[in-house]
Amino acid sequence: MPKVTVVIPAYNSMGYLPETMETALGQSFTDFEVLVVNDGSTDNTSEWVLGVSETDKRVRMVSQENKGLAGARNTGVIHAKGEYIAFLDADDLWEPTKLEKQVRSLDESSEVGLVYTWTALADKDGRSTGRVITSHAEGDVWQDLTEFNIVGCGSTPLIRRRCFDELGLFYEAVTPSDDWDMWLRIAKKFSFKVIKEPLIRYRQHASNSSKKSAVMLETCRTVIERGFADAPTEFLYLRNRSYGSIYLYVAWRAIESMDYKQAIYFCQQAYAHNPKSCLSRSYLRLNFAIALVRLFGPQSYSKVVNWIYILRRGFQGFAKRTPLQS
Repeated sequence: MPKVTVVIPAYNSMGYLPETMETALGQSFTDFEVLVVNDGSTDNTSEWVLGVSETDKRVRMVSQENKGLAGARNTGVIHAKGEYIAFLDADDLWEPTKLEKQVRSLDESSEVGLVYTWTALADKDGRSTGRVITSHAEGDVWQDLTEFNIVGCGSTPLIRRRCFDELGLFYEAVTPSDDWDMWLRIAKKFSFKVIKEPLIRYRQHASNSSKKSAVMLETCRTVIERGFADAPTEFLYLRNRSYGSIYLYVAWRAIESMDYKQAIYFCQQAYAHNPKSCLSRSYLRLNFAIALVRLFGPQSYSKVVNWIYILRRGFQGFAKRTPLQS
C-alpha cells in the first residue's frame, strides 16, 4: 500500500491538468499513488489520464457522473489506499518537497491530524503574484479557523486517513466551502501543524469557484452555523468575528469581479458584525482597492494590479539574489 494517496478531482481541466500532474509526480517523496477522479468531464481527461497511467503505475483513475468538487473529493477518499491523503485541485501546482516535509511532520506527531503549508498566489499561467497566504497557527487551531480558513485552499493539507474514518466525508451541500467545513470538524478533535513555506501555487483565474460571491457567502454562513452549533457558550462571541471575516472575503471576490458597489456593501457588513475589522490590513487594502475602481474604472484597476504583481516578482527575485548581511 502507498503511504500517501494524492486525490486530484478533475472536471474539464485539460488546460491545466498536465502541468498539475507533473508537479504531483515530480515530488521528492515517492511512496504515493495519484488518484484522478474524473468528475463527469466532457473533454479528453479520461483518455489523457489513461495514457499517463500506462507509463506511470502510480496513477489511476475513477470516473463518475458530475458531483462537484466535494463529491469528487469524497470519491477520492473512499477509493484511497494511503495512510495519508492529500488533495490537489486540477489547476494548482505543488513545489517538489511538499509531500516529503508534510509526511515527515505527520510521522513525527501521532496526535496531529492535518499538516498544512503556506500558499503562494499565482496568475492563470502559474506565475507567482508575489503574495503569500501565511499562518503560524498550530496545535489547537479551532478558534483560528473560525475567523478564516488558515489552511489556505484545498490543495494545501496532508491529512491522516483516520480523520475521515472518525469524522466522515466532506459535506457536499456547502460546496465551495466544503474544505473549510471539513478543517473545522478536524480541528475539534485533532491538532494541526504548519510547514512555514509556500509549497503550493494557487492559480487565480475566472473559473475559480471561490470567485462566485453570492454562493460563497451562503455556503460560508452555513459553515459558520454548523461550526458553532455545539460550541461552548464561552466561544459564541467568536461567531460575529467569523461573519466579519467572511464579509471581508466576499468583498474581495466582488472587487475581483469589478463590482465595487457590492464590495462596499460587503465591507459595511464586515464592520457591522465586527467593528475591529476596520483595523485590519485586509480592510484597509480593500477600501483602497474600492477607491481605485471607483476613480479609475475596472481596466485601470486591472493594470495597477498587474504592475503590482510585476513589482512583487521583481522584488522577490532581487531578494533571492541579494542575501542579507549580518
